[in-house]
Amino acid sequence: MIDRQQRLSRRKFLAGAAGLTLSAASQVSGSPPASSTGGMLARPPRLETTGRKPLAVVTTVCRPLSHSYHIAGRFLFGYVRQGKFHTPPFYIKGMAVDQTPDNDLSREWAKEFGFRWSRQIADVLLEGDRLAVDGVLLIAEHGNYPRNEKGQILYPRYEMFQQIVECFRRAGRVVPVFCDKHLSYSWEKAVRMVQQARELNIPLMAGSSLPLTWRRPELELPVGCTLEEALVAAYGPIEVYGIHALETLQCMLERRQGGETGVRAVTCLSGEAVWKAGDEGRWSWDLLEAALSRSETVNPGDVRRNVGAFPVQSQPANGPIAFLIEYRDGSRGTVLLLNGHVQDFTFAGRIKGQPSPASCLFVLPQPPGAKFLEAQTMAIEKMLTTGKPPIPAERTLLTTGMLDFLLTSHSRRGERVETPELEVAYQPPADSGFVRGGIAAAPA
Repeated sequence: MIDRQQRLSRRKFLAGAAGLTLSAASQVSGSPPASSTGGMLARPPRLETTGRKPLAVVTTVCRPLSHSYHIAGRFLFGYVRQGKFHTPPFYIKGMAVDQTPDNDLSREWAKEFGFRWSRQIADVLLEGDRLAVDGVLLIAEHGNYPRNEKGQILYPRYEMFQQIVECFRRAGRVVPVFCDKHLSYSWEKAVRMVQQARELNIPLMAGSSLPLTWRRPELELPVGCTLEEALVAAYGPIEVYGIHALETLQCMLERRQGGETGVRAVTCLSGEAVWKAGDEGRWSWDLLEAALSRSETVNPGDVRRNVGAFPVQSQPANGPIAFLIEYRDGSRGTVLLLNGHVQDFTFAGRIKGQPSPASCLFVLPQPPGAKFLEAQTMAIEKMLTTGKPPIPAERTLLTTGMLDFLLTSHSRRGERVETPELEVAYQPPADSGFVRGGIAAAPA
């Protein structure tokens, strides 16, 4: 969810801090002296590693406001939970980094916090043939990577996971692994990752931060509800934000009666075909209205005029995109990417027998803090501590497959694509796992 265009060179980043004198590695990274305390939010204490368990971070890039910055940073600096300063029970022992742009932070962090830095994954997971960590964070988001013919960014999540698995085999021991966002751009590679996790009994948690962030209102659909159709109104690039929207949809629809049984077919529409499909009843205007009623950014005027009419902040003036999901049990799901009309994520679902749709906003506090990734960090900590993923890997396996086949449909100009491969069945967790309560450290 972090803007890929926020790529200041390290030189420009430092130049913005006028008059700052830099004389030591700790000052280069902008951190306070080790003795500085006096508040959770302005001058938090420096964390010690004593009594905490070691983690390895495997990442494509660690620069300001990247996913690695936000997730790994919380294990380095701590953060506030429920009005109290929280020290995670895990610390970073090593970081393997594939790319180091001008504004790379990982090497400065390694000097400041004393962890091992390498470009080789085995260097930070192993000491000889012994596994030296109790958890792995695989964060392969951001960086300069090519795209394929469908426009998918070829992030090496699968290839990095293979190296992690090889380390586990060499050591004869496994530890929990978190994989940020979708498992891979490739359905086939994603399937293999989940198969390997099952074969080796690797606790695997993956997916988006959206299912775990705050909701307004705090809507938790009961497991087994008769949810017949659902819609998510969102924004952003088709792949990078499309996976967030699909995970938002799936974390709600999976709670329907019978649990998840998989997806029969998908269609990706663009331009005027999106509005035509709504008029034909292939997605619901009523559900869109209910979802937009929760939006805090909805633009006045007709959605058909606003979408694609102009860029908004870092988002280009892209026309409308619709993901149409046909589930095997007859349920329907829709994602609408509406750049120019909204800049948030909202949900609405039709439950049998209820007069009006259930709906909510998925709250995304903005950078620099990007606290929705803090919500995800809480769930990661839970998985690392218990060894049990709080959300099923099958959810992200299914959304990974949906996205891959939807982009196939998109490349074929809106062709309906049947998906017998996506016969993915699972039961949702009883607790949705999203963060409740207020977002700020203390009530206003």
